[in-house]
Amino acid sequence: MSLLDTFIGWLAPHVCLVCAQEGSLLCSACQKTITVLPSTCFSCQKATTNYQTCPDCKKQSQLKAVWRVAPYSGLAKELVWRLKFTGAQQAARVMAQAFAALYQPPATTIVVPLPTATSRVRQRGYDQAALLARNYSKLTGLSCLPCLARVGQQHQRGASRQQRLEQLQRAYRVKRRFSLAGASVLLVDDVTTTGASLRAAADTLLRAGATQVSAIVFAQA
Repeated sequence: MSLLDTFIGWLAPHVCLVCAQEGSLLCSACQKTITVLPSTCFSCQKATTNYQTCPDCKKQSQLKAVWRVAPYSGLAKELVWRLKFTGAQQAARVMAQAFAALYQPPATTIVVPLPTATSRVRQRGYDQAALLARNYSKLTGLSCLPCLARVGQQHQRGASRQQRLEQLQRAYRVKRRFSLAGASVLLVDDVTTTGASLRAAADTLLRAGATQVSAIVFAQA
């Protein structure tokens, strides 16, 4: 949590979105009310084990698995909205706790946030995916490496499918000071729709030397 969010919380404490208990956006008891998605392939939604990409979709995607906590509706949608549009950075901790409850990666896994468009970061004052990744790494003890950067600064929200695909062809790069040789990477983001952004980022990381890339996101739209 940032100093600003801490200060705001002191002046006007967060209250639980479900039971209105003071102190957190979602108390520990009410976190259990989040609807957890069943284990399916992120691309075709076919049932799989441990959210792995199914054999058919592996032909088009190099992502090993994509863990998704909840459907993008109800309480999950409200948490994402609070994080992205009201400055409630504490929501990132709540969402990261849901990540940790869903999946505990091997200790050698490197957590990498999927970078948000610079224009959005300027508007919000922070990158929500980076906040999620940092909170998740603290909870799990994993290394967090902000090694990805966006090549273009277009944001995906509101773009047509064709525009999104064109933007994503070379949307990401690995910053020069980082080495990913032999790394097992877990991408982190708040919401996924088609998974195209995750696919593009995974391709970039694998070209940079990573041996395996999976992802975890909070909501599936």
